[in-house]
Amino acid sequence: MTTYLDSASGEPLHPAARAVLEQALDAGYADPRRLHGPARNARIMLDNARAATAEALGVRPDEVTFTASGTQAVHLGLLGLLAGQARRGRRLLTSAVEHSAVLHAARWHHAQGGSHDELPVDAFGRVSPDTVAQALGRSDERAVVAIQSANHEVGTLQPLGEIAAVSGEHPLFVDAGASAGRLPLPPGWSAAAASAHKWGGPGGVGLLLVRKGARWRHPFVADDVDQFPIEGESVPLALAAAAALQAVVAERDELNRRQFALVDRLRAGVAAIPDTEVVGDPVDRLPHLVTFSFLYVDGESIVGELDRRGFAVASGSACTASTLEPSHVLAAMGALTHGNLRVSLGRDTTEDDVDRLVAALPEVVGKIRQDAGL
Repeated sequence: MTTYLDSASGEPLHPAARAVLEQALDAGYADPRRLHGPARNARIMLDNARAATAEALGVRPDEVTFTASGTQAVHLGLLGLLAGQARRGRRLLTSAVEHSAVLHAARWHHAQGGSHDELPVDAFGRVSPDTVAQALGRSDERAVVAIQSANHEVGTLQPLGEIAAVSGEHPLFVDAGASAGRLPLPPGWSAAAASAHKWGGPGGVGLLLVRKGARWRHPFVADDVDQFPIEGESVPLALAAAAALQAVVAERDELNRRQFALVDRLRAGVAAIPDTEVVGDPVDRLPHLVTFSFLYVDGESIVGELDRRGFAVASGSACTASTLEPSHVLAAMGALTHGNLRVSLGRDTTEDDVDRLVAALPEVVGKIRQDAGL
């Protein structure tokens, strides 16, 4: 039996989502924009999903839009803010450790004639509010600031309250994919994005949040009636995503305490392995995620060895087509980019799971180093 420790890539479907999905598939098939009875039923279900999501996140229902993926939500949210203020400026500031979805959107924006500056981070992967303020102060042009809520590879939380304060009238885009459901939404955002499968919802559901009154405009071809890209959403999937989000928000305080303690246990155990670096902030971090860098160890090798021993873990970049590519996040932090191991706990992870991994790692790492002649 495999011990799944890669929930940051995709959380197993929450039981609450599974129960709702099975029922919604039978009733939510119609197009919610039509006028007949089945369509009206679907519309009610979609409105309920939006209202439940808004309540769980502490936002307004009319600020919530379901998309086909977290990546689509990121692109629409970020590029929509840039489009909404294009007459005032085309500057974009991002941290150097953003998810590739943000960086790909930034490259597209740059190719369209806009400017893009990557802001450096410290050894924990955190961008300083002073760095943001200094970058904004270099020009009178209006800018969009894009800073993640928490890093998807090392778990470090970003000081978004302070960053929002120094950003002032410059709109702030927040990729909340790593933290949505697990932690409250940070303050000060103009638009935000998340992905349901990261909190135990079904795949194929992204979440776009646009603050009421924000200067947001559809960056691509928009519907004639509705500026938001809601046409074609899956009503059953949206309802299941909302059910999972409600469930994880209700249980997160207890779960976060348990997972934080388990990650502390894991960090302490792995730090005892020679030539090993525990990456990311040890305290101000996501409760369930930790990354280690092992000198002289290939990431693919350690993932394979642990898989053979019944542990599903991750290595390399967390946001590229190949997860074994070098991590731009670790490179920006000045950490070892190869030989890293990312462990992210699930709802059912136990002390025994963590202890067995801690016991297995010295042997696995030692074997790989020995095979390499080190």
